[in-house]
Amino acid sequence: MGIKDWPASERPRERLIEDGAHSLSDAELLAVFLRTGVRGKSAVELARDTVEHFGSLRGLFGASLVSFSAVHGMGSAKFAQLQAVMELARRAIIEDLQAGQALNSPHAVKDYLRLTLGNLAHEAFHVLFLDVKNRLITTQEMFRGTLTHTSVYPREVVKQALLHNAASVMLAHNHPSGTPEPSESDLLLTRALVQALSLVDVRILDHFVVAGRQVHSFAEHGQI
Repeated sequence: MGIKDWPASERPRERLIEDGAHSLSDAELLAVFLRTGVRGKSAVELARDTVEHFGSLRGLFGASLVSFSAVHGMGSAKFAQLQAVMELARRAIIEDLQAGQALNSPHAVKDYLRLTLGNLAHEAFHVLFLDVKNRLITTQEMFRGTLTHTSVYPREVVKQALLHNAASVMLAHNHPSGTPEPSESDLLLTRALVQALSLVDVRILDHFVVAGRQVHSFAEHGQI
């Protein structure tokens, strides 16, 4: 039986409209996105199997085109649609940050970082450059590494801060295979960046470590 044959009160799309997106399970939300299933599977069953295949929504969102397309019923078109939805979400949050919400709404910063860094299979180091009113000027991936390591050069961060005429910055990197707890090298790097940027009157407001949905704030833990 296809979803169109279900009672209206049980169809994911109708329930979303009636009760809100929060009322749907992960599989049901994905089913709304997929719209159709495949032979022998409804969209909900396909969505449930897809989430199970990747182990979690995080695994699904971080999947490469090759691994995504390997799932029966998926392909490059749906992969492109999913990437577009995620990018729209990132840009919506960026609009808030550019409107001056960076400090007033730390949740928005963390949501942006979860979307940007939480699903990566490699380490990446990002810098958010802010103006004197704490509005976001731009965000930039400065360095990229392997599963467990990336090299960060303070000189390059200083150069970009001057280029963007930033008054302050927020730092962020991810731990793809670990917890959000900062390592000793993370703490040492942060101190080195604080010293380097202070020479050009640029403050570091925070440093975030992202591991999936978890985000560790150095500022909140008195580490900066």
